[in-house]
Amino acid sequence: MIDKLTGTLHFHQEALNLRHERQQVLANNIANADTPNFKARDFDFRAELERAVQQGRTTTGTGLATTQKGHIGGGKPQFTVDNLQYRNPSQPRMDGNTVDMDMERSRFLDNSIRYQASLQFIDGRIKGLRTAMQSE
Repeated sequence: MIDKLTGTLHFHQEALNLRHERQQVLANNIANADTPNFKARDFDFRAELERAVQQGRTTTGTGLATTQKGHIGGGKPQFTVDNLQYRNPSQPRMDGNTVDMDMERSRFLDNSIRYQASLQFIDGRIKGLRTAMQSE
């Protein structure tokens, strides 16, 4: 029972982490919509989620080594997506920028809604467990 619960929560944790990272990638695309020669990027959410659940996520950044008990670590290393891909523009621009604002906004909104849905699903799951554990 606990293993099933742990697996479910782990899946949703990875999904939320990836949704957060995708939100940052999409926001970066939107922020650079007027930057000449900027190439819009994104990643395949489904493939990254499968990889993250099966293998774990790769980390970047250097956490500071702690050699003594009183040392303070340098914070958590950040997780990254391995396969950021350039997006093919539907209509190329003269300045070399490949950001399509309509597409970026719709993907940003879709990602936001899916992030909120995941949070609500986890909240419902935890409320159900809390109710099951309470005595009547």
